[in-house]
Amino acid sequence: MSETLPVVYIARHGETAWSLSGQHTGLTDLPLTSNGERNARRLGERLKGATFDKVFTSPLQRAARTCELAGFGNVAETDPDLVEWNYGQYEGLRSAEILAKRPDWQLFRDGAPGGESPAQVGERADRVVQRVLTVPGDVLLFSSGHFIRVFADRWLGRDPGYAGRYFLLGTASLSAVGYEHNLSQPVIRFWNDDRHAQEMVNNALGSFTVGPQDAVSR
Repeated sequence: MSETLPVVYIARHGETAWSLSGQHTGLTDLPLTSNGERNARRLGERLKGATFDKVFTSPLQRAARTCELAGFGNVAETDPDLVEWNYGQYEGLRSAEILAKRPDWQLFRDGAPGGESPAQVGERADRVVQRVLTVPGDVLLFSSGHFIRVFADRWLGRDPGYAGRYFLLGTASLSAVGYEHNLSQPVIRFWNDDRHAQEMVNNALGSFTVGPQDAVSR
């Protein structure tokens, strides 16, 4: 996976009980569901044959287990800055429950009471960006949905929530950021690609024919 300009691939963890139910899951350390484990393995099939100069994972088990099942557990370094947003008082709540009490609430603008502000999450994302920039080649990150969206904003040099609030991100999905033309032009290369997980669903329905395996879209 060598190119003139490095690429940062970003994997969101597989499904958990709370991602399935729509509950905000910050620092609560939930395991993957059986479906989450299957999709993590499918992500590994998608990445089979790819090489990375560095692999980093959140210490939370949903990300670390996704990393392991995808085949990178033996080379990954744990980075505490990759943990999910600390939702404080909103931990475990669904958006509808929060909005019933606070109708104008927006996570990427307001943060979470008793948890982290957008600026605080942005500071963690900045540290990850700086860490990644020291790596000469491609990097693979395993983290959680809202943090990844803030990371994308900071990669582009924007305030947390500038565009990240609009970037939907499914479980076990793969995204990538990099550059256009030169290192002064950061871009998003692709986003929320979960075709590997969807192939499993379609195969189960008998409506999909598996074609030649492609590792990673560049």
